Amino acid sequence: MTEKTASVHWEGSGKTAFGSISTETAALKDYPYGFASRFEDNRRGSNPEELLGAAHAACFTMAFSFACEKAGFKTTDVDTKASVNLARQGEGFVIDRISLTMEATVAGMDDEKFQEIAAAAKRDCPLSKALASVPEITLQAKLRVDTTP
Repeated sequence: MTEKTASVHWEGSGKTAFGSISTETAALKDYPYGFASRFEDNRRGSNPEELLGAAHAACFTMAFSFACEKAGFKTTDVDTKASVNLARQGEGFVIDRISLTMEATVAGMDDEKFQEIAAAAKRDCPLSKALASVPEITLQAKLRVDTTP
């Protein structure tokens, strides 16, 4: 149906090397990343795990909103955070956990239906399916009270 592209340019070797990430839409254009932004706390660049988390949170959020609409409910707002854990495994690394935390305002929906739709969206969004090899993907979903009159 659709294909999106991203590219990376990498210079150097090992811990002193650095790269840049670009996307076809230019949402990222020569955005820096490297060892320090991935394994240390250097905030001057990105890393694959935070990009994966952003993609997963965005995909899940859209899937949830569309599922609510299909069920006859309208989302007012949805806020999702994804935490991606990179762990050492043997000589390398593995993503062993992704935690999704979502809060949403959905008029007229009770918590039971909310949890049901949220769980289905987590299971069915394309990024969740692509990440099926991650041993643990959790979801904490909170329905916010709609205070509009």
